[in-house]
Amino acid sequence: MTGALQKKKELIASAARLRQEISDQIVDLETQIKASEVKVSQLEEEKAEVEKRESLKVTKKTGSGGKAGVLAGLAKERISELRDALTDVKEQRESYKERVAELETILSTFKTEYNPNFNDEGVKRAVRSWEDYSARDQTDYSDGEREQGYDALVNGEETIDWEDFERGDPTEESDIDTREHIYQGQPSLPTLTPCPVFSLSAYLPGNLQTWLSEQYAAFRATLVANGILAHRSTSSDPSAPSTPLSDNKAVQEASTRLTSARNDLSAQERSLSEKRDDLAKDYGHSDVFRPLKETCISLDAGEYTYELCWMGRITQKSKKNGAHSNNHMGSYVRFDTVTVDEEVRADGKGLGRGERTALRYENGAHCWNGPNRSVLVVLACAEKEEVWKVTEEEKCVYRMEVGTPAVCGVEGGVGAGAPAGKEEL
Repeated sequence: MTGALQKKKELIASAARLRQEISDQIVDLETQIKASEVKVSQLEEEKAEVEKRESLKVTKKTGSGGKAGVLAGLAKERISELRDALTDVKEQRESYKERVAELETILSTFKTEYNPNFNDEGVKRAVRSWEDYSARDQTDYSDGEREQGYDALVNGEETIDWEDFERGDPTEESDIDTREHIYQGQPSLPTLTPCPVFSLSAYLPGNLQTWLSEQYAAFRATLVANGILAHRSTSSDPSAPSTPLSDNKAVQEASTRLTSARNDLSAQERSLSEKRDDLAKDYGHSDVFRPLKETCISLDAGEYTYELCWMGRITQKSKKNGAHSNNHMGSYVRFDTVTVDEEVRADGKGLGRGERTALRYENGAHCWNGPNRSVLVVLACAEKEEVWKVTEEEKCVYRMEVGTPAVCGVEGGVGAGAPAGKEEL
């Protein structure tokens, strides 16, 4: 029995390592879950902010002057870009004018101080080229009116009243047109008359107009959030049909990020629950059966092959007429103990006499005109895992005799060749 007891020691040591690994994984998962919860909370806030921003985006674009105001704003931005480009060109032009003047001065001095008696053809050609250049008509680019026009454009001295354009036509219907009311789409309710405040807003200072628009937008967002108003179309065309906010690209991307984070959190929580359940599960004395979990042993019994997977399931595999059909005989449910009184076979394989550890496998495939299959696995001490015998004690109720070092030295698990009672390891 020395070999069997040594193998049991190895199983117990392996079980302790596995248990510690699971404990470490639980600690890691708890840390990951806390971080994931923070991430989900942040993404929920981000999604809410994106939905609010996108639901108000059209209002903000068209709230001051409708479509004409939007176009005026775009034109203003474009002119600003062109003004910056003109400033760069003007600066480069001034730099080039200074360089040309400097070169002309150098060449003029060179011609004046040139010694005509010096017989150098290269110098003579340079002097003649300068004389030809000087004799040609020089265009005067220093037009005063043109320069003033450049300066006016660069300095923004224009006559366009952008605020007037951006306000647009007060009679134009826009996204904040007060002709919309909270009973829109409900013809049975009375039609509300337009509030004169927004008609008068065109005559208010720009900063006050902006404040009024923002207050209206916030109020409208509250109505949308509470289901009183439908979401506006995300199109810049006020006449376009209403589009659900969920179809908005920015909202979809925020929703995708949030869904992914929630899925990760759910997976981590499931994994944590499974590992906690596994840690709390009964794997026998000192968790000795934990290293055996889901490992399988089998017995060839002629017509059938029986496969036992520790803490898993038992399967009956038919070999009749070349068929390979499988019957689920049961899944592991719990530990049990049984009393046996049997003779040990000559080869030393048998249960012997006394209490024995047993495993119950239940809820197998349903038998025709009978119960669901079940198996009582009775264990005895042996040097290796081995199925010794399978019997059908009554219809679809089986008993399987199995040897394993996992029960050696434990009261109720002593088999042939081992002394009864508890043996210290």
